[in-house]
Amino acid sequence: MTEDSDQPTANPDGGADPLDETQPVEVPRFTPTPDPRPDTRWAWSTPASSSTAAWGAGAQPASPSASSPSRAWTPQPAPAARHRSGAGIGTVVGVALLAAVLASGGTVFALNASGAIAQPTLVPVASAATTAPSIAAAGGTMGPNDGSSAVIAAAANVSPSVVKITLKGSSSDPFGSDQSGVGSGIIYDSNGWILTNHHVVTGAGTITVELKDGRSFAGTVYGIDTLTDLAIVKVDATGLPKASLGSSDGLKVGQLVIAVGSPLGTYSFSVTSGIVSGKGRSIVTSNGTTISNLIQTDAAINPGNSGGPLADGSGDVVGINTAMADGSNGIGFAIPIDIAKPIMAQAVKGEKLVRPWIGIRYEEINQQLKQANNLTLDNGALITNSDGGSSGSAVQSGSPAETAGLKDGDIITAINGMPVDQEHPLNLLLVQFAPKDTVQLTVVRNGETLTVPLTLGVRPENLQ
Repeated sequence: MTEDSDQPTANPDGGADPLDETQPVEVPRFTPTPDPRPDTRWAWSTPASSSTAAWGAGAQPASPSASSPSRAWTPQPAPAARHRSGAGIGTVVGVALLAAVLASGGTVFALNASGAIAQPTLVPVASAATTAPSIAAAGGTMGPNDGSSAVIAAAANVSPSVVKITLKGSSSDPFGSDQSGVGSGIIYDSNGWILTNHHVVTGAGTITVELKDGRSFAGTVYGIDTLTDLAIVKVDATGLPKASLGSSDGLKVGQLVIAVGSPLGTYSFSVTSGIVSGKGRSIVTSNGTTISNLIQTDAAINPGNSGGPLADGSGDVVGINTAMADGSNGIGFAIPIDIAKPIMAQAVKGEKLVRPWIGIRYEEINQQLKQANNLTLDNGALITNSDGGSSGSAVQSGSPAETAGLKDGDIITAINGMPVDQEHPLNLLLVQFAPKDTVQLTVVRNGETLTVPLTLGVRPENLQ
């Protein structure tokens, strides 16, 4: 079951449930990942020489032989007409015309053989398969089917707004040495507002933010997210290059994405590419925190990439890289940018970073839950404690849900008309709103559809 914006997860310790059961994966952070996938763009860099040779051999005109004579044939003049029987005047004229034609043809043949008349040069029309490698080898722009050109354009668009975050903090070393770490971030507002991961800046004594152009600034943590592994860092600067933000809601499985960051703290502002491998993933991090509704990607994500952007083929940021699966090959996770946008806006306004809360435990309806509870709906959020993880009502006492009159067994099917379904679970829809917003919940209770107004509260910071 789930409380607010967390989905249910089985608790290995047998205590209160972490709040996500949707594809749980034990995923510690900062685990080495295999090398990035081979870059197939090199195949485009080798021009096809065989076709060029073939065209060259066939395009040369034949040269006349040195032993061939180049003289012209001159016809003999026609004899004078005689007044006798035989061929008439018409025959004589015809013979004369024929002789003239033969004489001119012979002259042209002779001039052609001697080279006096130039032959036109044949220029073959190259096919796309012939020209594409040559263009790539010359450093030109590839066609629309070339995947590398999209990666190049996307990287050029987003990279200037990516930052390297270096932090130092006091350690327990008796000699007093400092521990340091490196992560990444993205400038989303030109007045020095940076989005990164919470775990990147945890325990930081000093923060240094470095831009790709070489400038560096001292940074401070403005606030942390109470729902996800996100944080906002502020630097005292204006006119900084900011990222273009996309939408994570429309992402498709198989869509091209790129990750930019500073893997291992050494290879600063590196670019890796891959695809969206899945959506709606949930993980349990090394500190036991459950993070839901994540984007799964096979773009290489290593320690140091955390907090950096996951961008689409246009270079628009669609996620924030946050974790990788332990012992995996090409399984990384990013927080959807749509989940981050509300706290990004709060920071720019100078507000405290808070999340909305309704105060219920629930389960997303799927076919298994539908059959087990004899439900008539295929989608929605069932308010229940039926998994046995908690006792008592699934509606928390004193919560906005209790004030609004929600009850155990109610099924929330929409928020402000937006359907609750597998692609848009309740907690993902909820994060679009802010505390104190009043929303209209569509609720099915005992087969009857109701509209329930609810004023959102503030999600407790210690809520798991």
